[in-house]
Amino acid sequence: MTVRQPAGRPRPIGARLRAGVVGAACCCALIPAVAQDTPARKALRVCQDPNNMPFSNTKGEGIENRIAELFGKALGLPVTYYSFPQRLAFFRNTLRFKLPGQDYPCDIVMGVPVGLDEVSVTKPYYRSTYALVFPKGKGMDHVASAEDFLKLDPAKLKALRIGIYDRSPASQWLNRHGLLEQGVPYKLMSADPAQYPGEIVERDLAEGKLDAVVVWGPIAGFFAQRVKTPALVVVPLKSEKGIRLDYQMAMGVRYGEREWKQQVEGLIESKAPEIQAILKEYGVPLVDASFGAPNN
Repeated sequence: MTVRQPAGRPRPIGARLRAGVVGAACCCALIPAVAQDTPARKALRVCQDPNNMPFSNTKGEGIENRIAELFGKALGLPVTYYSFPQRLAFFRNTLRFKLPGQDYPCDIVMGVPVGLDEVSVTKPYYRSTYALVFPKGKGMDHVASAEDFLKLDPAKLKALRIGIYDRSPASQWLNRHGLLEQGVPYKLMSADPAQYPGEIVERDLAEGKLDAVVVWGPIAGFFAQRVKTPALVVVPLKSEKGIRLDYQMAMGVRYGEREWKQQVEGLIESKAPEIQAILKEYGVPLVDASFGAPNN
């Protein structure tokens, strides 16, 4: 595994794209770059965030690193990584970055939401949703759904401190159910390069600074299973009319690279059992279309 960092350009630092609304990516409206398919590849060159567990890091420990290595083995190619912090300019600085006379630094982003228009999106390989996470033994052990949670004694709900990332569907969900005042907002964009999305779970929730959190499912599941004391419960939430909580996740390549996209989709299909096993190993809450909502 080879990891490259951008050379000669400043690295913007921010919280990860998928920390808030997987769909924070959908806020950008940049013109897609069109590229042509190239001859035989010498490596599987992956665009990644260097500190965005459970998805990726420079040690190759994330879900997307594991899937990239799986694909590299299937293709008979070494895997290299071009690292850049995920934020609104991520695609422009990785997949679509090209200096005159030079090649692109990477050819695939291993995780993008279906519907993103900045890249050519493949068929999806999993669907997850935002999840409620809380510790056992705090009066919520019977909670197995959003409905159970919202039926808690009103005094109990009013006293809760619920961690959320600002400008995410979680804040919309709290507002819908009259719990916005109980929300404890965390910045989606942070100036701290060491900040990572899972801190809200394995630090503040585990240490009792929060009573519950609502975060993107893969973050919820992965970091909840890393916390041994107290034991944490993960409850996937269904989308509601006007509030989308579930997302299908796919991979992204450059527009114009039709054959490469087809090859990637072939790998998604042929390696589906291995991919699902990796997702389950990392505790990702996998849901089906029943978690969607009409007109979302």
